Amino acid sequence: MLKKCFSSALMILFLSGFVSAQRIAYVDVTAVLESLPEYQRAQEQLDKIATQWRQEIAGEQDKIKGMYSKYQAEQVLLSEEMKKTREDEILSKEKEVRELQRQKFGPEGALFKKREELVKPIQDKVYNAITQFAESKGFEFIFDKGSASGMLFADKKYDKTDDVKAMLAK
Repeated sequence: MLKKCFSSALMILFLSGFVSAQRIAYVDVTAVLESLPEYQRAQEQLDKIATQWRQEIAGEQDKIKGMYSKYQAEQVLLSEEMKKTREDEILSKEKEVRELQRQKFGPEGALFKKREELVKPIQDKVYNAITQFAESKGFEFIFDKGSASGMLFADKKYDKTDDVKAMLAK
């Protein structure tokens, strides 16, 4: 029993010495960004642009509703050809509004590009500061607490990608 306790204590001492050899930290990047006035200004500008575009799209959708209501009210008086023409106009307008939404809010849309233009330089500034901090304080790894992005900084000497590639190439 005493032998087991001693070997367990020795193992814990060995492992704690191994773990403490690496310096690891985490940073909440979201909190850092939100503390910067330039980031807050960029967010306000993005919110203002997004609100303006949403209102523009809502106005277009209201026009479509008006077109549809008018069509329903006049439907009994219209010939089949006129009905088809009005339906095509409504469908065309709906397609136009969907395209406008995609252009403004889609993955490669104007809002995404504007966000990249305004926020990316600020994010780069923060990531550069984290890298400088890690290198000056001797940290091997720094993780982001607030997001799924994971690792913010890793000392290159711990990168074993080439070793794994070489092992798989055998």
